[in-house]
Amino acid sequence: MTEDDYNPEEEALDIADWLESFDDLLATAGPIRARRVLEELMQRSYNKGVRLPFSANTPYINTIPQNEEPAYPGNGELEWRIRSLIRWNAMAMVVRANRQHQGIGGHISSYASSATLYEVGFNHFFRKGNQGLNRDLLYIQGHVAPGIYARAFLEGRLSERDINHFRLELHKGGGLSSYPHPWLMPNFWEFPTVSMGIGPITAIYQARFMRYLEDRGLKPKDSSKVWAFLGDGETDEPEALGAITLASREKLDNLIFVVNCNLQRLDGPVRGNGKIIQELEAAFRGAGWNVIKVIWGYDWDPLLEKDETGELKRRMNEVVDGQYQKYVVESGAYIRDHFFGASENLKNMVAHLTDDEVRRLRRGGHEPGKIYAAYKQAVEHKGAPTVILAKTIKGYGLGESGEGKNITHQQKKMNEDELREFRNRFGIPVKDEDVMKAPFYKPAPDSPEMIYLKERREALGGSVPARADLAGSLKAPPNSLFEEFYAGTEDREVSTTMAFVRILAKLLKDEAVGKLVVPIVPDEARTFGMEALFRQCGIYSHVGQLYEPVDSASLLYYKEITEGQILEEGITEAGSLSSFIAAGCAYANYGVNTIPFFIFYSMFGFQRVGDFIWAAADSRAKGFLLGATAGRTTLAGEGLQHQDGHSHLLALPVPNLMAYDPAFAFELAIIIKDGIKRMYQDREDIFYYLTLGNENYPQLSMPKGVEEGILKGMYLLKPASEKKATAVLLGSGAILGETLKAQKILEDNYKIATEVWSVTSYKELYKNALDVDRHNLLNGKKEKAFITQNLEKRGQVYVSASDYVKNMALTLAKWVPGSFYVLGTDGFGRSDTREKLRDHFEVDARHIVASTVAGLFADGVVDKKLKDKVFKEMEIDGKRGNPFYR
Repeated sequence: MTEDDYNPEEEALDIADWLESFDDLLATAGPIRARRVLEELMQRSYNKGVRLPFSANTPYINTIPQNEEPAYPGNGELEWRIRSLIRWNAMAMVVRANRQHQGIGGHISSYASSATLYEVGFNHFFRKGNQGLNRDLLYIQGHVAPGIYARAFLEGRLSERDINHFRLELHKGGGLSSYPHPWLMPNFWEFPTVSMGIGPITAIYQARFMRYLEDRGLKPKDSSKVWAFLGDGETDEPEALGAITLASREKLDNLIFVVNCNLQRLDGPVRGNGKIIQELEAAFRGAGWNVIKVIWGYDWDPLLEKDETGELKRRMNEVVDGQYQKYVVESGAYIRDHFFGASENLKNMVAHLTDDEVRRLRRGGHEPGKIYAAYKQAVEHKGAPTVILAKTIKGYGLGESGEGKNITHQQKKMNEDELREFRNRFGIPVKDEDVMKAPFYKPAPDSPEMIYLKERREALGGSVPARADLAGSLKAPPNSLFEEFYAGTEDREVSTTMAFVRILAKLLKDEAVGKLVVPIVPDEARTFGMEALFRQCGIYSHVGQLYEPVDSASLLYYKEITEGQILEEGITEAGSLSSFIAAGCAYANYGVNTIPFFIFYSMFGFQRVGDFIWAAADSRAKGFLLGATAGRTTLAGEGLQHQDGHSHLLALPVPNLMAYDPAFAFELAIIIKDGIKRMYQDREDIFYYLTLGNENYPQLSMPKGVEEGILKGMYLLKPASEKKATAVLLGSGAILGETLKAQKILEDNYKIATEVWSVTSYKELYKNALDVDRHNLLNGKKEKAFITQNLEKRGQVYVSASDYVKNMALTLAKWVPGSFYVLGTDGFGRSDTREKLRDHFEVDARHIVASTVAGLFADGVVDKKLKDKVFKEMEIDGKRGNPFYR
């Protein structure tokens, strides 16, 4: 048919005929057969060359029609009163805190918009479970913390003194943290969800780790759910949506996202010129999620029933979010004229409503019945994760002080009129003369509200969120497991990466802890020499292996199995670290002492996902982070973006992270053995960062009595050939071999007595030195730092060389008892050989020798003649540019 043949009347008859046929089919055969017929028609149209326009969106209405909503099981009136009290106390908490302490901060609007989303969950869905079983894990949006505290106050978990000390943790008796922080409130908060974006991705990997434990038999299969609450503005963070295909690919029907779509972020609309709910629906549906939209409240249902032509639905879809935000602050007359005034039919739909009733047409996120229906369907859905997109109003209930306005996120204070309006709207029994004080309100213990509140939580197992160490102590492996690494390799050259893989393999075979070890790798297992573990313990896959791998004929083929132990995460350091956090906190979430070992390119650890490492610290995670191919000069040929010279400096600020740069297998073994003991036997809330090298060299045997020094940060590796050393060389990690070469040159060629110390941890030495200085200052003592005790009177000059930026060693300059010279790798990396790279950054044996002699010359120990001789023989060009700038 051509355009000339087009006849609109005939088309209308065809459409009417087909629609009538479909209605008959639906009435006689039901929705399942109707869907199948539609699917066949779509396939037929495709085969005949008719291309239908693709859309991942459904109409801008509620996914669950009113006639399919289940009856609400709770007492709606009591729940409204409880919800109103929590709203008031949450608001009062922030207002009072900012009156007492200007600028202390806090958020009112986020919880005001999402109170119904949380309260329906607290009253009917969120289960505490028993010993990690049938327990729901809650990732609570960080900005709603005051609302969660306000509920805990009514439940009796927090006192009035507690909530009156919101954000005043350092006051006498302590206070409440700003956001969900397990480190600060270890018996209350489960997961840190600020910075934004971290909650969603870690929730996805938490749900997958739950399945991992079940498939491996480390946890019974049960009905536990992971609930992640996030804001629509938060979804702009790449981490928030970056792993959603993993959730559908792994069929994580134990995962529920609840997105509070109040259409506003911190400064203004999330999508002023678009529709964030429709955008998110397309993203999640396209990724394979079950999507439930809760957009309109009950007052809209009669209007939608009258919408036989679909005109109202079209209008709902064409209005952009910025305009919906405008409707919140405008009158009913404005909404009538602007929204419904688009046509006479729409105007007539609301002709029977007053302007006030038009203004009060509610959004679905504030309707408990609509939210309950969505939650119930989400909990019962099988085969895929669910996302609930609930439309709300930011600052709901704040009235003129901020409801729906762009400034609402920053709202911290309310005047008397605004407080009175809030009180009246939610029926809070506070007298007029007391309103300005914004007093907290808690009903009597025998009031209907308090009885109902406690009954609902008791029915669901108790108060949440709540965190506890459910696992108890785990006996560390015996020393015999590590003994082979103390002996060295004689002339056989081995890298510390391969030494680690051997330690890991032995741990995996250990009867006591083997099944608890969780190897995690971001698609680099073969790079790190871990492919032998594919066969030994398998790669985890919930569905097993549905294909024959291309390397199936080889011994070390790619082996995916349901009970696999390795988490091979693909190219995602953020996802891998999310798995590390889940495994490192399994002792609290599931009562299982899993021991994660996450190995990755060191450059892509702290630099790329430092925020997740901070979240691991806040979460009280345990386990080992292994930065492989560590150091600026070890990864030959890779260049600027791949060479790490600063991860240890970035590890310095994380308080509970133990950071080591071992050079030998025996150092590595001692650290891992002690780490397992401290974390899992002694129950310390710490975790480890160990750097590993890919350079092969003979592994020395362990000298006697060095274990304490290895763990404290340094020990004497090789004494001077004479009794008294003139120079002391400090080496670590990848550059310790160059330091040993420099010692030999200094002693053999220039008769300068030199000793070498292995510095395993600059961070441990720095922490100790700070502790000692503080103790001395506050107590009038003159004790000495560990580094000073070791180095005092050992030599005339001290030269440090590492594969890290100079500032790492310079943190210790104050406590080195003599002239201190530091060599390091400041500047960008380069693509070349190790030898050229070490020459470029001036950390090779030649430059260590030259720097030592130059230091001795500066101190008057050697003459200029020897200094010039050394510089000439070592081919040192003192005039070449600083590698920092090259």
